[in-house]
Amino acid sequence: MDPTICLHATPKAWLLHSVLAPHADTFASHLRQRRYSAGTRGSYLASIAHLARWMTQCCLPLRLLDEDSVERFLLKHVPRCDCPRPVMRTRGDLRAACAHLLNVLREQGVIAERARATGSIAEELSRYDEHMRDVRGLTEDTRSGRLRIAQRLLLYKFSDGPVVTGQLQPDDVRQFIATQLDLRGTTSNATTLVSALRAYLRYRVVCGDRVHALLGVIAAPAHWSLASLPRALKPFEVKRLLASFTAALPSPRRGYAIVRCALDLGLRSSEVAKLQLTHIDWRAGTITLKRTKSRREDILPLLALTGRALADYICHERPETTNPAVFVRRQAPRDQPIGVDAVRRVIRDAYRRISLTHGRTHALRHTLACRLLDHGSSLKEVADVLRHRSLNTSLIYAKRAHPRLAAVALPWPESAR
Repeated sequence: MDPTICLHATPKAWLLHSVLAPHADTFASHLRQRRYSAGTRGSYLASIAHLARWMTQCCLPLRLLDEDSVERFLLKHVPRCDCPRPVMRTRGDLRAACAHLLNVLREQGVIAERARATGSIAEELSRYDEHMRDVRGLTEDTRSGRLRIAQRLLLYKFSDGPVVTGQLQPDDVRQFIATQLDLRGTTSNATTLVSALRAYLRYRVVCGDRVHALLGVIAAPAHWSLASLPRALKPFEVKRLLASFTAALPSPRRGYAIVRCALDLGLRSSEVAKLQLTHIDWRAGTITLKRTKSRREDILPLLALTGRALADYICHERPETTNPAVFVRRQAPRDQPIGVDAVRRVIRDAYRRISLTHGRTHALRHTLACRLLDHGSSLKEVADVLRHRSLNTSLIYAKRAHPRLAAVALPWPESAR
């Protein structure tokens, strides 16, 4: 048992007189290695002590402990728990502690690996995933999004029965789309839904199914190419945004460096999260981007302001870690890179501090493109900096080149009079 944790005598006895007792020290060491605080370690140990008592009551062997057992514990026992106090009943702590425990037990080979989903729908989704990965060459994030929507469609129609694509009718697809849009009726959700459904049905065409009637009922939401203006920050908004990272924030240097990477280099949120120390060549003044959206390796110049922001964060605020990622977690589990959501949250929080009404992190890429155009760069140069594979993607910025548009504008008839 972790000597730094003062676990109450009753939960401690539950744990030490259960089938989990031989693994308590390993569990505590697992939490220490991830630099969880003493308070969190105590809560998690009290949580598995509660689980241990329930396992003893149910005579559940350790080898049969798995996610289904944990769900029974959380959903059936905890709501009507009558275990004597003190006892941990916080659902979030219980779930997190049990997840760590299962990982520890699997690393030791005590319990079996988590069983993969079986059944007709699981097999269909597995084949579809292999097709997207091996034939289409899609990234994991794209595949997971399309798999979620395909799974919803198959569950909606076939439930737990066999998947027979020929039984899918146009009305089934219409009703499924209507159900999904009732839950979230935004244009972006409709576009994502339509794209994923069409992709899955095209896969079924490759498999030899006749689904053209189904494709015909999937109508995309109205969207006119180049109809809108890219939302970019004005110069005074950029100054306020950068100045908002004050010493009062938990990690001002990290947030400032993240914004500079997006604003000066046009990095996407995923590219900021994946940035590693080995990707930065300080002597040559370059950054190498790997595993980008376009599945290429790009080399960008490291601007002086961006380099100073990164160096300031790395030298004075980055936690001690063996992880090669530039931006790592401040809180447990430590020694892990931050995720895409953390990058977006940093930028959105900065927007709120200066009272910007929108929260899209992509606006910083738009700001860089507009700034390049204002300083005389061509659309081709903008496309190169933003790493667009097609010049057509950059045509939207032609609307923001106000001086050049004014130069080609024809005089209004009779305007001289």
